Amino acid sequence: MKLHELQPAPGSRKERNRVGRGIGSGNGKTSGKGHKGQNARSGGGVRIGFEGGQTPLFRRLPKRGFTNIHRKEYAIVNLEVLNRFEDGTEVTPELLLETGVVSKLKAGIKVLGDGELTKKLTVKAHKFSASAKEAIEAAGGTTEVI
Repeated sequence: MKLHELQPAPGSRKERNRVGRGIGSGNGKTSGKGHKGQNARSGGGVRIGFEGGQTPLFRRLPKRGFTNIHRKEYAIVNLEVLNRFEDGTEVTPELLLETGVVSKLKAGIKVLGDGELTKKLTVKAHKFSASAKEAIEAAGGTTEVI
């Protein structure tokens, strides 16, 4: 294959439909909107969720619960993931981000006690679960809340 032989996959590119460009286009005159009515007008049509005057689903269903707008979401790190670091390493949020353990820091790092830790590490994070703290200290490491 040569550069001049490159072409898009068949069916991947489609020419846009230019409405209102004469009878021969198949979409001339009324531009595919039919004759009069709400949907033929500019700005016509109904809003999202409108059901022709019937009480819409979002109003028929009962409202429950509450969303806390101040909720903090933490980036979660399990103990088993920390085994990838060498003994005596200081594990910081920056290091976790750099090594790809977490993709985003969010409101901070929370270390959970899932898995087994075999290395002696100094772990700096925003929060620790009780079991994670216990396991890190049992492995000879230390925890530090930032």
